[in-house]
Amino acid sequence: MDTLLSLQVFAAVAEQKSFALVAERLGLSPAMTSKHVQHVEARVGARLLNRNSRNVSLTEAGTRYLATVRPLLEGLGEAEAQLSETRLAPQGTLKASMPVWMANPAFARILAAYHAENPDVTLDLDLSGRMVNMVEEGVDLALRVTEALGEGLIARKLAEVEFPLVASPAFLEKHGRPAAKEDLNGAPFLVYTPMASGSRIRFDRGADALDLRFTPVLLSGNETLIQLAARQGMGFAFMPHWLVTDDIAKGLLEQVLPGTPWPKVPLHAIYPDRSYLPAKVRSFLDFLAGPQGLGSIAGLGGWVFEEDGNV
Repeated sequence: MDTLLSLQVFAAVAEQKSFALVAERLGLSPAMTSKHVQHVEARVGARLLNRNSRNVSLTEAGTRYLATVRPLLEGLGEAEAQLSETRLAPQGTLKASMPVWMANPAFARILAAYHAENPDVTLDLDLSGRMVNMVEEGVDLALRVTEALGEGLIARKLAEVEFPLVASPAFLEKHGRPAAKEDLNGAPFLVYTPMASGSRIRFDRGADALDLRFTPVLLSGNETLIQLAARQGMGFAFMPHWLVTDDIAKGLLEQVLPGTPWPKVPLHAIYPDRSYLPAKVRSFLDFLAGPQGLGSIAGLGGWVFEEDGNV
């Protein structure tokens, strides 16, 4: 039995979670599709898929194995396309991790526009805000407001995101509205940990430089929790523009020191260091950097799309 074909069948079944769909797509009988998966399981000596009459799911061993073989299969397809001087159409499942605050109407419109141009790509998005192990979990791409990279990862700066300072009107009535940045020193803060940790936040950005010491009330990497705590009057918070625009318009939050040039935070696309990016990843990155991508959203300062390079 053709082991390469068996690997391709296994990967397809794992992504589609259906033997019948894969059999129809590849022109195989359901029985032969099952035999290909059994062939892979026999070679590795482990059960890779749980299957019953209703659904198909990966076992723990299957999850690890798929994370290893999927980039190899994608790289093979890319190499064949390059040798034949053809462009491989984006297809398959694009697994990506993003901040919670990407769950907003503006970004949903970007996803819809991308899907219209790339209907064969299935988007599997994790917006939990947790820091994923991209290699072990088989994540193709992560969008992060951070400059800290894991070993073997590449980052592209996609945009700079505005993080205005906000607080609830009730909080400002109680504690007073600051007249200058210096008035914020020692103030109670809700800390979004990708931006700062402990009791200090520093940005060395020329005229917009900031060195602020505050009293941390809440620290979290979950933007939604910080937003809700700010509404409840727990303290000041730097929040992504996308996330708080509606709250400011409704009077739930108030922008503090409006007009102050707060430093913008870089948004990076981070992905495993591979010689050839799969077509689905490359197409998504190009789309985010294009006219229908991140640059079309208010609250992003002059997005840029740069060549590969460590940050």
